Formats: sequence, structure tokens, C-alpha cells
Amino acid sequence: MISSTTPVSIAFVASPSEEAEGARDELVAVYGDIPAEEADVIVALGGDGLMLSTLHRFMNTGKPIYGMNRGSVGFLMNEFRVEDLQERIDKAVTTAIRPLLMTARDVHGSEHTARAINEVSLLRQTHQAAKLRISIDGRERLEELVCDGILVSTPAGSTAYNLSAHGPILPIYAPLLALTPISAFRPRNWRGALLPNHVTVRLDICEAAKRPVAAAADHVEIRSVVQVEVAEDRKSRSLVMFDPDHSWDERILTEQFRY
Repeated sequence: MISSTTPVSIAFVASPSEEAEGARDELVAVYGDIPAEEADVIVALGGDGLMLSTLHRFMNTGKPIYGMNRGSVGFLMNEFRVEDLQERIDKAVTTAIRPLLMTARDVHGSEHTARAINEVSLLRQTHQAAKLRISIDGRERLEELVCDGILVSTPAGSTAYNLSAHGPILPIYAPLLALTPISAFRPRNWRGALLPNHVTVRLDICEAAKRPVAAAADHVEIRSVVQVEVAEDRKSRSLVMFDPDHSWDERILTEQFRY
């Protein structure tokens, strides 16, 4: 919640769609617009994809992101309305999100790093199933997982790809990560694990030449990896704002009772 006797300054960003650009024009006509680096709050107009890219863009700046849905799903967004935007921002609840830090080594020995607000995913690149070895804090926990891939998901991302892969929904403030296999073939009955958010997950790719695997941290993908480490980045955070009557906790509870 922002407490101020003067209106907050707002910068608007929009998806490159007719609906989102039109919404931006409507809002700018009423509230004006300033450069993002000068704004108190960033208002993002689009869908969840835009929200994720905006949260990445303004990570560690201290600028909260208030999203309004002009896209499709809009799980991370508030309802779109032109009226009363200043009042809605003033009453909104701000949640801090800590991303995952992915460190991936590829077949050429190069090391790559990227951050993920939703999840780090490992996915097979060809018709061959992936073979993965899973270690937690340096201790091997699963010698061989044959699968299409695996996800390490934050609470924020637990309702995204993780949920589609039948992983658990995590409350936003839960100090947990979800480790969820995608189409596990062996062991067939392994459904994944809930992990404390302070651990480091290491995923080694077995038979990497024969069974190539790509790793992705949100929208950043690294091809042909041989080893991936994932841990919460405790030095980074993004800020997201929700209307108090439609908070993130409420959205997650609602999602668990859908049928």
C-alpha cells in the first residue's frame, strides 16, 4: 500500500496489441505519462507475459508494478478500468517476489545465468526422452529420471506451467519451491517434491549428446545443457501490486477450488 498525500507518478507500458495500446492511450489522456525512470509506479497493460517481462525489467529498482488485464489469462493482472486509478494504486497491496537464479553449463563448457520469476524448466530437445540426475544441496536424491522434462517453480509460478504439469499450488508467502516432473516415464510413479526455498537444486543431464536438453528461465533459453543449478536469488526482488479485494492469496485459493 502506498501512503502519500500527493498523487503517485505513473508510467504506462503496454503489450503491442490493439487492445493494450488503446487502453494505454485512454489512461494517458486522463493521467498523463512520464518516463519510467521518473515514476513511482509502473502500470502494465496486457497479459501475464507482459507482466513477467515488466517485473524482470524493473527488478531491484524499487518500483512496484500494477498490472491491468488487456490480454488473455491475466492471472497476474488486476481488472482494467480507466476510473479511479490513483485511488486503486493507493489502496493496492504490494508483494515482493524473489526470483530463481539459474546457472547452466552447456556442452561447449560455457556458463550462462538467468533469473526466473515463474520457473526454471528443463525440456528435451528431440524425440528422445531426457535422462536427469537430481541432487539437492550436493546430495544425490534421484539417480535417474527419464522424462520429457522437469520444473523448479516459485510460489508465484506454481499456478502457471507447474500447475499444467500437475504440480502443487503454493501460497505466495510459502518458503517452498515445487520440483515437478513433466511426463515422467521412470520412475513412473514419482510425482515430484516440495523443497525448502533455501536449497540448491542441481540437475545433471545424462547422455547429453544422445538426449539433448534445453534449460529455460522464464523467457531465456539455453540449448544443449549438461548441468543446471537452481537456487533462490536472495539479493533480488520484484514488486507487484494487487487490489485488496482480489489479492494474490485470494487468487491462489480460488484456483485450488476450480474444477
